[in-house]
Amino acid sequence: MDQQAIKNRFAIIGNSPALNHALNVAVQVANTDLSVLINGESGVGKEVFSQIIHALSSRKHNPFIAVNCGAIPEGTIDSELFGHEKGSFTGAVDSRKGYFETVNGGTIFLDEIGELPLGTQARLLRVLEAGEYIRVGSSKVQKTDVRVIAATNKDLLESTHNGRFREDLYYRLNTVPIRVPALRDRKEDILLLFRKFATDFADRYKTTSVQLSEDARQALTNYGWPGNVRELKNIAEQISVLSTDKNISAEQLRSFLPDHQYSRLPVLAGGAGAVSQTEFANEREILYKLFFDMKKDVNELKKMFFDLLQNPNIAQHAPVFTHENNSNNLKEFNTLGNNSNGYNASGNSPVILHSNNDAQIQHHEDVEESLSIVDKEKELIIKALKKHRGKRRDASLDLGISERTLYRKLKEYDIEDL
Repeated sequence: MDQQAIKNRFAIIGNSPALNHALNVAVQVANTDLSVLINGESGVGKEVFSQIIHALSSRKHNPFIAVNCGAIPEGTIDSELFGHEKGSFTGAVDSRKGYFETVNGGTIFLDEIGELPLGTQARLLRVLEAGEYIRVGSSKVQKTDVRVIAATNKDLLESTHNGRFREDLYYRLNTVPIRVPALRDRKEDILLLFRKFATDFADRYKTTSVQLSEDARQALTNYGWPGNVRELKNIAEQISVLSTDKNISAEQLRSFLPDHQYSRLPVLAGGAGAVSQTEFANEREILYKLFFDMKKDVNELKKMFFDLLQNPNIAQHAPVFTHENNSNNLKEFNTLGNNSNGYNASGNSPVILHSNNDAQIQHHEDVEESLSIVDKEKELIIKALKKHRGKRRDASLDLGISERTLYRKLKEYDIEDL
């Protein structure tokens, strides 16, 4: 089946290169049993790609079920997926089959896979690796032959770094990744989609299809579409139903669009100059940035201190105090021009020197601190292990990484347990 025939069958509209590439990958992987992870923002149509994969596979005559993992409460998700035995929990008045049992031989689509609890992730990993599962409240191992297609609008790799998603499960699911492009990344398809939706709604509501002026087309194309195809379809329906004038101008179109444009850029938080954490890939990078800022401040202080030692005349412009090692008293000197508050007339702050009667500073060297991210990461891991007395679990939580990742880092950096 060629690509256009697939688009017609599954009502896919558009010819952008990114969309065509995602479709090609789905077609190529369909006739295998490999796990597929579909990435894309909410509203881009990830479920359609799972249906394409199932319909073109050898399992097409067997069941297909789509499960929204984010819509099932954490306390019942295991029962929904794997089933339960009678009396296994309050309200379990009968035994119940789970989706992996009822869809045996078919395909299960797990949408919003990033919302799965960690315990359920471990159970799912067992299904993927061995085709085995256990009902809630049972000790009997059961077999299943189900192909898993997962989808997410989150960065699962980042979630593995934060300990919110199992790293082994991520790589098991991500055997074949498919990225469905956002609508703003396929602007050439926006007018095609709007025209199709407008025509469909005109037929449904027995009205004339709306037409866009040139400036309205431009406004439609330039809008950010945070809700992607789903939002575009809703806007097309609103205009078809509510607009009395079927020739839509840009001004009329904007009355149906949200007042604010959706921004995916980093935002200011906590006052001017503060940077949102979304600017960084993960918490570790935020920590590195803090280290670099601290290094800059320390180097500036060191430069000011050594400039003062090399050029004593600088001390005439600021009050200087000395602390003798053999005395507990502070003695003020070089206070010419001081005001009553202990500051000199120029407003400079006092400078504190720690001196020794028996020795003087003859030479100094400004040693550059290492900027290697690897060195910093190794240093942080060692500090965390020392802090928690070698307890890896506590150290990994403190570092914001999974215990498995910490174990891998220990081997990578050849760090012995402390």
